[in-house]
Amino acid sequence: MPRSGAGWTLADAPRLDDKTAIVTGANSGLGLETARGFARLGATVVLACRNLDAAKTASDDIAGTVADARLEIVHLDLSDLESVREAADLIRDNHRKIDILVNNAGVMSRERQLTADGFELDFGTNFLGHYALTGRLLDRINTSVGRIVTVTSAVHRKGSIDFDDLPMERGYSVPAAYARSKLAELMFAIELQRRLAADGMAGASLASHPGASYSGVMREQNKILNWAFTSPNMRWLLDRFVQEPDQGALPTLRAATDPAAFGGQFYGPSGRLEATGSPVLVSPADRAVDPVAAQKLWDVAEELTGVEYSFD
Repeated sequence: MPRSGAGWTLADAPRLDDKTAIVTGANSGLGLETARGFARLGATVVLACRNLDAAKTASDDIAGTVADARLEIVHLDLSDLESVREAADLIRDNHRKIDILVNNAGVMSRERQLTADGFELDFGTNFLGHYALTGRLLDRINTSVGRIVTVTSAVHRKGSIDFDDLPMERGYSVPAAYARSKLAELMFAIELQRRLAADGMAGASLASHPGASYSGVMREQNKILNWAFTSPNMRWLLDRFVQEPDQGALPTLRAATDPAAFGGQFYGPSGRLEATGSPVLVSPADRAVDPVAAQKLWDVAEELTGVEYSFD
């Protein structure tokens, strides 16, 4: 429980000395601070990243701030299902159990692009890639009574899924594609918990969102947005509404570690519009908890990725 009179911080989390945590997209921003938080709690942390040079820099950064940090790097490109398979196989070879999997990595493309497998990039990377990775690691997570935390966004509330146009060949826009991918991620996290619970499995699926945080997603955006989020001249204004990555990572860290948290919960910032503040339980959009739509989304993901979950 949080200390009396204070919001939840990493000081409220239990030690993770004998635990293994995997963080996708751990080379920068929210993923880096999430990985650093686990390292501070004593976990062995696997940085699963597309850019190995950036991952090495991130690993050195964490090692420079956390004494005796136990860190590993695995190459993972979520936009390529073959890379997902290879990364999962390597993780399985190195770890008989996984205590925490954080599906954090994400892209927000500034134009319509396709993944290596022909999916719209945001949907294919943010949702389908994580769906495939989680499925390939699920038995290792269940062995450890572990937690799966999927990092979505408050913009999921603006998302919608047209199952007749998953490639978004009609009406593509940057905000619509990103919001759709984040809605799909949250639907996946909630549906996964339904299935885990129905089959009596020990693992738990939760979700989080960071609010408004300075994150690597802005690297993919147009020059005006990139400038606004990186210019020192704008920090005095943005700091009123945007929090640093170490604060944005707290909802994920709480979902992953709080002994009082349980499957199906959704954590985000406590402040106005859920933009900033200490991590608390928040409510998903109604469409994110629609079991009929979630079943359809699950069937689509299974068909497109070829990954079938085993709930034995």
